[in-house]
Amino acid sequence: LVQFSRGCKYSCDFCSIHAFYKDSIRCRDTAAIVEEIKKMPEKHLFFIDDNLFANEEKAKELFKALIPLHKKWFCQISMDAAQDIGMLKLMKQSGCTLVIMGFESLNVDNLKMMKKGANIENIDYHKIISNIYACKLMIYGTFVIGYDFDTLRTIKDTIKFAVDNRFAIANFNPLMPMPGTALYKRLKKENRLLFDKWWLDESYKYGDAMLKLNNLTSMELRNECKKARYEFNSYINIWKRLADRRANAHSLENIILFLAANLISRKEIKAKQGQELGGEV
Repeated sequence: LVQFSRGCKYSCDFCSIHAFYKDSIRCRDTAAIVEEIKKMPEKHLFFIDDNLFANEEKAKELFKALIPLHKKWFCQISMDAAQDIGMLKLMKQSGCTLVIMGFESLNVDNLKMMKKGANIENIDYHKIISNIYACKLMIYGTFVIGYDFDTLRTIKDTIKFAVDNRFAIANFNPLMPMPGTALYKRLKKENRLLFDKWWLDESYKYGDAMLKLNNLTSMELRNECKKARYEFNSYINIWKRLADRRANAHSLENIILFLAANLISRKEIKAKQGQELGGEV
């Protein structure tokens, strides 16, 4: 695990990162982090930055410095970064294999509620995906389910979208009001929190819904997110996604990475569902 920067240039409604760091974005010295990486015996690295493109110029400087190290790495990026083909090619050249992206929702009204500016400005997801695959990068797509315009239909469409676009990995998260966020304050004011402090509530279990919804019951949200995770990680859908060479099978190393990530994800998702916070799996 490596960290280059802290903070994010966006202020999404549900995100604890902006709630914690506000508008502050800090980057480490590129030479210092390169020296740190040189000493690491691991071939594969994960940049844990919440948005590696918080400072694009610094990110570009980092990618160029990574090229001679011949490491393979993964990171989280915002939707706008995928519009820059030159940047994506530089990432690939420097060793990037997979990008984690918050697609969050296919519904524009949901995105507006989230204040997900990067997605609203770059709503042509198919173009975004095409750009990434053209540069031979894999996608880990994440989705948030539970905003006011979500229905049983939108959840099914979201699963289909992730499978049809052959994401290497995906997660379907019930909306989680994190303390300190604009979302938490709004839901508390509207008296829609099912747990006042879920992180301290012994009755809360992993995967439970945390709020009262417009178009779904809390039990429907819990069960549908669980079904979405199970369906995406079914053996038949793992095979469908792997079989698309353009999306995932660029090399034998990628095939091994894909299978390892999916089989571990499948196992862990089933193990965690319904677990108490801090409980042993």
